[in-house]
Amino acid sequence: MRNLRLLRTGGCRSAAATGTPQCFCLGAEPGAVLVGSQYGLVELHPAGDSVSRELSLTVDGFLPEDGSGCIVGVEDLPEQESVCVATAAGDILLCNLNTKQVECVGSVDSGLSVMSWSPDQELVLLATGQQTLIMMTRDFEPITEKQIHQDEFGEGKFVALGWGKKETQFHGSEGKQAAHRKQTVLHSSAWDDGRPRVTWRGDGQFVAVSAVCPETGARKVRVWSRELVLQSTSEPVSGLEQALSWKPSGNLIASTQEKPNRHDVVFLEKNGLLHGEFTLPFQKGQVKVNEMLWNADSTILAIWLEDLKVENSNPNTYVQLWTTGNYHWYLKQSLHFGSLEENQLVSLLWDRENLYRLHILCQGWRYLFYDWHWTTDHGLGENSQHMANVAVIDGDKVLVTAFQHAVVPPPMCTYELQLQQAVNQVAFHTNPKHSGDMAVLDADNRISLYRYGQSTVDDPSVKFGVVGGNGFKAAVETPYLDKTYSSSNEAMNPLGLRFLTWLPDGSFLVVGQGQHAAQSVLHHLTAVRDVAGAEEERLNLRLSVPVDGEVISLYCSPVTKTVALQLTDRRILKYLWEASTPVLEPWRSSSSSAVQFPYRCVQTSITRISGEEVILGLTDRCRFFVNDVEVASNITSFATYNEFLLVTTNTHTCQCFCLKNLSVKALQASLSSAAAPSSETLRKVERGSRIVTVVPQDTKVVLQMPRGNLETIHHRALVLAQIRKWLDRLMFREAFQCMRKLRINLNLLYDHNPKVFLENIETFIRQIDSVNYINLFFTELKEEDFTKSMYPSLNGSSNSQPHQHPDQKKVNLISLFYCTYCLSILTAHVKKSPPELEIALQKVHDLRESVTPDVQAVSAEEALKYLLFLVDVNELYDYSLGTYDFDLVIMVAEKSQKDPKEYLPFLNTLRKMETNYQRYTIDRHLKRYTKALGHLSKCGPEHFSEFLNLVKDQNLYSEALKLYPSSTQEYKDISDAYGEYLMQKQLYEQAALILARAGIFAKALDAFQSSGSWQQALCMASRLGYTKDKLSSLARSMAGKLVEQRKYAEAAILLEQYTQDYEEAVLLLLEGALWEEALRLIHKYGRLDILETNLKPAILEAQKSQLIFLDSQKTAFLHHKSRLQVVRELKEKACENLQDYDMPNCPELELFSETSSVVTASDMNSKYSHSNSRISARSSKNRRKAERKRYSLKEGSPFEDIALLEVLGESVRAVETVKEIHILLKQLVLFGYDEQAGALQQVLEEVLQLMETSVPEIWTPDLQQSSVNLVLGPNSTANSIMAAYQQKRMMPPVVQGRVVGLEALQALLPSNSCTVTELWWFLAFFDGVPS
Repeated sequence: MRNLRLLRTGGCRSAAATGTPQCFCLGAEPGAVLVGSQYGLVELHPAGDSVSRELSLTVDGFLPEDGSGCIVGVEDLPEQESVCVATAAGDILLCNLNTKQVECVGSVDSGLSVMSWSPDQELVLLATGQQTLIMMTRDFEPITEKQIHQDEFGEGKFVALGWGKKETQFHGSEGKQAAHRKQTVLHSSAWDDGRPRVTWRGDGQFVAVSAVCPETGARKVRVWSRELVLQSTSEPVSGLEQALSWKPSGNLIASTQEKPNRHDVVFLEKNGLLHGEFTLPFQKGQVKVNEMLWNADSTILAIWLEDLKVENSNPNTYVQLWTTGNYHWYLKQSLHFGSLEENQLVSLLWDRENLYRLHILCQGWRYLFYDWHWTTDHGLGENSQHMANVAVIDGDKVLVTAFQHAVVPPPMCTYELQLQQAVNQVAFHTNPKHSGDMAVLDADNRISLYRYGQSTVDDPSVKFGVVGGNGFKAAVETPYLDKTYSSSNEAMNPLGLRFLTWLPDGSFLVVGQGQHAAQSVLHHLTAVRDVAGAEEERLNLRLSVPVDGEVISLYCSPVTKTVALQLTDRRILKYLWEASTPVLEPWRSSSSSAVQFPYRCVQTSITRISGEEVILGLTDRCRFFVNDVEVASNITSFATYNEFLLVTTNTHTCQCFCLKNLSVKALQASLSSAAAPSSETLRKVERGSRIVTVVPQDTKVVLQMPRGNLETIHHRALVLAQIRKWLDRLMFREAFQCMRKLRINLNLLYDHNPKVFLENIETFIRQIDSVNYINLFFTELKEEDFTKSMYPSLNGSSNSQPHQHPDQKKVNLISLFYCTYCLSILTAHVKKSPPELEIALQKVHDLRESVTPDVQAVSAEEALKYLLFLVDVNELYDYSLGTYDFDLVIMVAEKSQKDPKEYLPFLNTLRKMETNYQRYTIDRHLKRYTKALGHLSKCGPEHFSEFLNLVKDQNLYSEALKLYPSSTQEYKDISDAYGEYLMQKQLYEQAALILARAGIFAKALDAFQSSGSWQQALCMASRLGYTKDKLSSLARSMAGKLVEQRKYAEAAILLEQYTQDYEEAVLLLLEGALWEEALRLIHKYGRLDILETNLKPAILEAQKSQLIFLDSQKTAFLHHKSRLQVVRELKEKACENLQDYDMPNCPELELFSETSSVVTASDMNSKYSHSNSRISARSSKNRRKAERKRYSLKEGSPFEDIALLEVLGESVRAVETVKEIHILLKQLVLFGYDEQAGALQQVLEEVLQLMETSVPEIWTPDLQQSSVNLVLGPNSTANSIMAAYQQKRMMPPVVQGRVVGLEALQALLPSNSCTVTELWWFLAFFDGVPS
């Protein structure tokens, strides 16, 4: 849907140089053009309109002085500071224009016909007069020489797999005889010069050569590699012509073919097979194609043509620019150079740096260049019925698509305008009331005006596209040709007029070339009739305003009627065309400073931001400006509509902003920050989408994809804005239909303006006039203001007003519809959470029992039928059965698809039952077991067995216990069953409590034994009247279980108090290291012999074990501490290397402290995260195991530092054993083992002192501080939270307020832990006690 717009034209009018130009190339200096003639080399500079430097090649005899010489190729070599020139005589010259030196680097005796350099200028290919190809390096060293005409196909020869013969293949309408027909290849055209044509692929890896075959006289195309190895030969193509150009993207080679009835441009693949074509708009034999060229990005194909049959005059010359989209080729621009000899073309080429600049050289030393760019021509009005029209140029046709009526994908259209000449530009009327009118500028500089609505006769030049025909009447109005204006300037260059603009008053603005190269002229044209009744009128030049600079864009705002011009120096001028004497003045911002874009913009527009008129600009590099402020650098297209600005970005999003109350800085901030995906300002679009147009008074935004197809979106911001306008105008039906179609929550109907909605509730009902729509409205009602939550206004203001009755809710609106909309009430009950189906059924029942039914009211049958539509019939039947109302059940069943044989026997059986048992049966059938249990409990003792079975089946023990008093036998039976159930679940203590409460002491005793509650078990034994022997046996049995659980003190109490086995009790206390309690029992029962036999050996063995334990802890602590220091040094180096990379806007970097391993772990080794990615579904035990495996102490593991910190924290927690050692020390001193006690105390002191001094080194203050500031909240990311969590894991635990280990393990430490500074465990009479 885009056209090519001419931004700029320039060049040299007529340079004073000798001879006739023969070829040219672009120089390394900006604007320099190197031209070769029959006498030498000439350098032109368009800025000076003259020859800047000239080098004669006739002095040294490289060219003859009589002018018969010919230069076949010129190439500028910037690295060698020279120009390579190839002559037809065979000389290859290096010319230095600065020193005037000429060096002959090679010569071919048979002469040269072509010199072609590769795109990277590393190779040069020469075609000689003996039909050979010579490949040379950039230093002119020959690589190889091959004959152009080869008998072989090449290395890419096709392999025949034997899948049938040509005689058996399908030949279309020609029939089977086509298989036996001998194919004849026509000779090349009579006007073919016979010279080879050479074209390189864009990457320089292959080169294609077209040459006339000496045997058949037809042209063949051969593809060669850089080493001049033949790759493929084209299939025989009858009528193949000389033009040849390889598409830089590399997939097709373009040439031309003369067919029996038309002239085509054909495309060949690298393998030589034809692949696509399109037809030139000329008759067979009317023109010849001299050359064709692709631009650098392969989007435009330029074709140079000449007339053939011309007598007594020079032929007309044309240059056509073709583009493609959706597999259709469009002729976008046509340059007519006329038949004057000085205007005959010599050569043309595309610029390599400026992708859309075309250079043309004429015989009269006229050099021209044209700068193009893409644009979308669409209507600018907002109040006309002919809105959103988009015009696409296709040769002598203008394809118009009316997006207001239908979205027609290109190349199809709504209707087309047929003109006499090729069209170059289309301009829509800038008057909003006539925005569909068009002015068309053709190649002959004629302007044709097409208008709407005033002609009653169909214009034959206007034809329908995809609409109409086949008996259908088109509802789209078409324009008619009103007038045609001609230009009187015959000597004007091709495309001498650009930026045609149709002003609101009916006059025209065009930009022409000034007297000097860097000047433009702004022509203000009005229509004046030459002769009364003449069909063609001419334009009167009202005013010509010279512009000091070249105009590269012109825009007229249909809203403000302001005309803005952009110059090549990026200045913005304002044309005051409505003044009595129109003048140009600088565009000034609100600060009265002149506006100048930082870069040249290819698309401009005018809008208002916060009431200030500003100019918008977009460069070809996606930089977007408001006045002279760059607000974004990733914008691919933009459009303005009312107070909205829509843009598409490189991140494949379409954003919409309301400019009414938005400042430029706020717009800049919004475009630079990533909006939330759920925001109404942002919408994801397909990659490469560009805005075509926005349909006014609608919600459609038309986008075009890179491949050419269209996509229509309804941007949420535009949709909500249009809905708000409809609601303000009380157009509820339009708003409702739009909201329903585009899935906008219907709460907005009320929330937009509650007061207005309630005041116009009758209007709403009358416009909607559909019970289904009213029900849909009810289903979405929520107690939430959607204008504040889901749909806040973009412009910061809202029409939402507070409710007239704040104590009422939205759902209370149901009462307004009660009389007329009974079904809506049913909908409201069904949609409540939880659904009130019983109430809805009761209302249906009330309608049926109504004595005086309302004529206009809904009948019970209709209401029930509607209810069955909302709710599943089986679900509704169950709900009706749950009401215990059999009349209602039968009413529902009758309206359903149920068979009476299914439900009538069941209902008859229920009717015969007692009421409570009947309801129990119904509830059990509906699986409402709790209710069924309540009804069954009222049925008497004869049904208790059934009651108990139901309790056991459904595990309803708690509910069952509530239904019987605790003194009844039923309560005891339920408790007994409940206890057995809990025992099966291994909930022994709970089972024992239930059984004991019910007086079932024997089972309670077993349960207390299983749970380990020996005190309660002894109580139950007492209740059961156990004898002393039996009680002793029970105590000894429980003591054995306690010993297995390492509960030595409790086991000793049982043995001492209930079995009187004092010696065994003492031995258990010694086994549990309970020294003082064991000593008490020894002296209590006078068993001093145990001191020598058991106590003293036990304390000595404990002293040895503690020494071994402390020594191992000290050794391990020192080893892990030294390793941690090494690991930290490695981490610091890794973090320094990581920070060398540019990581802007990364707040997580602050979290990466000197000990953090988050970043380095993810960079160094990703196998840990991969191997543990499946653990989420495993058990907690496996997850803990995997977590321990992840933090491995293996050297070089990514989380080694965290593992070391955990191990060091565990070593510090060994301080908890100080309490046990203190008691041991006292026992050693008591029995005279001073040496052993002193040794133990000294080792413990050394270990604690080591840990105390190492704490600040291991857990640094920086680590503690960084873990305090956790990165949480809405601005946090997954990486930041992960980093904070990992640092929190590395926090040390606290021992009496001192940071000494992992914070995660702090809860595992007792509160009375100690440090070396608290010496309550030391014995003061030992030497070495610290002061």
